[in-house]
Amino acid sequence: MDQDTRWLTRYNEVKSFIEVNKRNPSKYVDSERGLRNWVKQQKKLMNAGALEDQRLNMFNELLEMGERYKRKNQYQ
Repeated sequence: MDQDTRWLTRYNEVKSFIEVNKRNPSKYVDSERGLRNWVKQQKKLMNAGALEDQRLNMFNELLEMGERYKRKNQYQ
């Protein structure tokens, strides 16, 4: 599995998580911690200007999707 395939796989995992759960992955839930760490790492790369243009566009879409659900109470 090459790097692009791994990145796309993790991107799709995070995207489907947000779509299903209507929230971002939590750092407090063990099963979600890997997804949360991936998002955190991609934000660091984005801020450093190290993300490729295609990945940057896709990641920005992911951040916008997560932002829609940011203030929603997950326990309702």
